[in-house]
Amino acid sequence: MSLSTEAVAAAGAAWVWMPDDAEVVEDAGYTILRLPDYYGFDLSVVSFTPAGPLAPAVDAVLARARTLGPPVLDWQVLIGDPPGLRDELAARGGRVKLGLEILAADLADGAPALRPPTVPVELRWATDFVTVRDGAAVEVTGFGGELPPATRLERTAARNAKATPAGRGGTLVAYLDGEPVGTGGVAVVDGVARLTGGVVVPARRGRGVYRAVLAARLDYAAANGATMALVKSNPAASGPILRRTGFTAFGQEPVYALPLG
Repeated sequence: MSLSTEAVAAAGAAWVWMPDDAEVVEDAGYTILRLPDYYGFDLSVVSFTPAGPLAPAVDAVLARARTLGPPVLDWQVLIGDPPGLRDELAARGGRVKLGLEILAADLADGAPALRPPTVPVELRWATDFVTVRDGAAVEVTGFGGELPPATRLERTAARNAKATPAGRGGTLVAYLDGEPVGTGGVAVVDGVARLTGGVVVPARRGRGVYRAVLAARLDYAAANGATMALVKSNPAASGPILRRTGFTAFGQEPVYALPLG
């Protein structure tokens, strides 16, 4: 199978991040999430499908966002979004907060063989409370935010305990000498492996931990029917590693921060 920009764009647009503890605000042409305080941001546009002219559609999203309280709205521009959206956001005071890009890898012939780490990495699926908490702590170190409350971690562990053995996905946590040092998630949906949250604590980088977590997720995804792996990454961080392991970049998907005052 050869991956096309159209196929990757469609898979990316179908990937709507919607955690179960978010407040969902929906209209015919958009979906906004309001996140709990322990996330690193408050409001986020997770889908935008305008039926009419672009400028008034953007204004409608901003007007609704202003009623929700937080002073800033995060808005990721996808490669399949209407042309001109970046200009519309910039004209309303939006600035690029995070320069993400969308990358994909062909898994039709199985997962690629990646070079092993240079240190003895132990990988555990986060299907119990302790491992879920360890993975969340690594994410806080790498991405910011705060540790979720214990009740949410318990729900995540219970959900993963069912989903991971069923082939739907889960979260891997990497350990060195018993210390959690890396993590990464995967969800297998309609033949696409959606890779999320890949991060290694700064003091343990450069030893192949990220690569070990990536390889295990790709092996899991291929074994459970995925023919494409998809990730939205920071080109200055994980992007080079992903390219070296067989991923191809299909376009920029920057996140804009828009003031709502």
